[in-house]
Amino acid sequence: MIKKTILTVAAVLMGLTTQARERLCFDKDWLFVLGDSAQMAATDYNDSWWRGLDVPHDWAIEGDFQAGNPSGAGGGALPGGIGWYRKHFALDKIEKVFLEFDGVYMNSTVYVNGKEVGFRPYGYSSFEYDITPYVHEGENVVAVRVDNSDQPNSRWYSGCGIYRHVWLTKTSAIHVKHWGVKVDNGRVEVDYENPTGQKVTVKNTWLDASGKPVSIRKPRKWSLEDPYVYTVRTQLIAGGKVVDEVETTTGFRDFRFDAKTGFWLNGKNFKLNGVCEHHDFGCLGAALNEDALHRKLTKLKAMGVNSIRSSHNPPAPELLNMCDTMGLIVMDESFDMWRRKKTQNDYARFFDEWHERDLTDLVLRDRNHPSVLMWSIGNEVLEQWSDAEADTLTLEQANLILNAGHDASTLAKDGELSVQSLLTQHLAEIVKRYDTTRPVTAGCNEPSPGNHLFKSGAIDLIGFNYHHQWVKDVPKNFPDKPFIFSESVSALQTRGYYMMPSDSTYVAPKQWWLPYTDPTYMCSAYDNMHASWSSTHEETWDVVKHTPYVGGQYIWTGFDYIGEPTPYGFPARSSYFGLIDLAGFPKDTYYMYQSEWTEKPMLHLFPHWNWVAGDYIDMWCYYSGADEVELFINGESQGVRRKTDHQPEGWKPGLCTEYHVGWRVTFDPGEVKAVSRKNGKVVCEQTVKTAGAPDHIRLSIDYKGKATTFITAEVVDKDGNLCPWAEDMIYFIYEGDGKVIGTDNGCQTSMERFKAPQRKAFHGKCMVVATGKGSITAKSPMLKPTWIEF
Repeated sequence: MIKKTILTVAAVLMGLTTQARERLCFDKDWLFVLGDSAQMAATDYNDSWWRGLDVPHDWAIEGDFQAGNPSGAGGGALPGGIGWYRKHFALDKIEKVFLEFDGVYMNSTVYVNGKEVGFRPYGYSSFEYDITPYVHEGENVVAVRVDNSDQPNSRWYSGCGIYRHVWLTKTSAIHVKHWGVKVDNGRVEVDYENPTGQKVTVKNTWLDASGKPVSIRKPRKWSLEDPYVYTVRTQLIAGGKVVDEVETTTGFRDFRFDAKTGFWLNGKNFKLNGVCEHHDFGCLGAALNEDALHRKLTKLKAMGVNSIRSSHNPPAPELLNMCDTMGLIVMDESFDMWRRKKTQNDYARFFDEWHERDLTDLVLRDRNHPSVLMWSIGNEVLEQWSDAEADTLTLEQANLILNAGHDASTLAKDGELSVQSLLTQHLAEIVKRYDTTRPVTAGCNEPSPGNHLFKSGAIDLIGFNYHHQWVKDVPKNFPDKPFIFSESVSALQTRGYYMMPSDSTYVAPKQWWLPYTDPTYMCSAYDNMHASWSSTHEETWDVVKHTPYVGGQYIWTGFDYIGEPTPYGFPARSSYFGLIDLAGFPKDTYYMYQSEWTEKPMLHLFPHWNWVAGDYIDMWCYYSGADEVELFINGESQGVRRKTDHQPEGWKPGLCTEYHVGWRVTFDPGEVKAVSRKNGKVVCEQTVKTAGAPDHIRLSIDYKGKATTFITAEVVDKDGNLCPWAEDMIYFIYEGDGKVIGTDNGCQTSMERFKAPQRKAFHGKCMVVATGKGSITAKSPMLKPTWIEF
């Protein structure tokens, strides 16, 4: 029997005994083997030779980059395959036992004591199984078959395996259903099961951030500056006992998207300064690492980011938990494709059977998070058009044609709803069935109102992917509809590589059907290179900043990610789109946004000062909190520059714009210095010196988490100046109670294994990631070694 009860109180139960649920982290002590056999699901099979490990785990990140791997460069050129996980565990008294997986990529089949419990194809969905009928007191065995062999099935690197957390829950026969608590503006609804027929009382207690029971008559509101969260403790009481208890994090906030003025939160109007993020952590792969996730969000917040788009799939629960408490708004996204596939073996083959279950579970799981302010039901789905032949193209061609524009004949006809429009309505209805408090949007790269998704009328919040030129027509084409850039920019950059003249714009490829090659396999780190469908960062930000009805944007992307190495193919194997490279080092344009999106005065001068004598070099500077910047070379002024005023006709490239200042100077070894001033007083200074020969390695802690430490290794000269052209191989020797778990340098074409304890410097830098407490010594044949404790 299923009950739904609404009861909210703010008192504590007294005098009751507790027989509540026990939720255990089930990550430790799994066994793993790469391969496939029917016997691997059995309980009597010898698994003594299987490899022991803890989950979350991603087996693909341990492999070699190879052109022949079925995932292709678009999927990171890393291996797939079939893997088996097994765990032995003991149970005592059994009433109800549930096994929950936050995410398994992909096609997971779960067995308990040799019997199949369930199958789930979508690699990003969280799911739970009632394993009570399959377990017994004493020892039990769970086995999980993960099949990621049919590739390509993603347009980016997905990872392979049980890559998110696993949980074992023990509770009574009377229990709250999975994701059975809904909190809506102080009202609590509870779905629970009661097969016993006993009288059950539901008690909901509100707790403040310190855990103290409180009234909610005047709740403290959740905001970016004060992300205050409450907890609802839900108790089921039967026979004088608390037989089940769950806690739900939530918050209070008022928000709206306005067709004329953009986004509002708690009465405050501001832009959503967002980024799109895939789920991998560079050298750590797709396996969830809370420290790596917190590092990522911390670096993005320091840039001024206030919102995250979970591109293009349900995120890990931990992302939402962190956004709740760090003050980051989330666009929660469901699918990258519907019925029409983008890659040969992607989710489209499962969509008809599984979309309702997967979308329902996303909303049920995430609807209580105060950070989630919109649902996205899809990204660049081919159902935007009557016909789109991307399913006959290669992965690389499909990625490009999505934004190439389509003939008007493929758009919706007036006066009728197509199958595509009806499907859009169906998906929006699923969302609204479980949550009516947030708008439904979709990332659309067809900006015409004839887009079948827009024609459905089910899209509450119009979302453009790119097409900033169409923004001026939004009020006419979508009257009374609020608008955002669901995806923007797609500029191309390699950290530390500069293409001059910097006031020229480089488009790669110039058209989607044309190949693009360059022997360097790099892209310019000035903001002067982008894909054919996209723009520079400054160009799109200019539209967002100066158009009141644009609620904000989600830049593609915050961090580089594995896979989709536009505009190149193999040996490129990771993206060029990020404002931060794959190792976690900011690229220069990171500081443009910091100057626009944060209030603290700053100054960033680039590029480096190691060139050939006599060369003409373009020096750029991003700054804030000042009126002007003066540049000096070896003490001699090169002139004062000010940002230009806003141009009503729109942004234009140049050495000086509304967002940066620049100088074209002749290289002379020594030092270059920038000084910013406000009303004649110095605000910030930065000096860049010509580095001499590489001398030694400098180690510093980039980020220290609870269990994981990220350490920067820099090749410097005898005076400590970074050597920007250094490519020395650096070996990392670890001593302590942990280990090196990854190395990276941000180079999109590096073929070194991510798990290797050595890495070449790239433009003078690389990164080593370690667990535990200990020390690392960094050595290189031609450099003096160094070490660091952490």
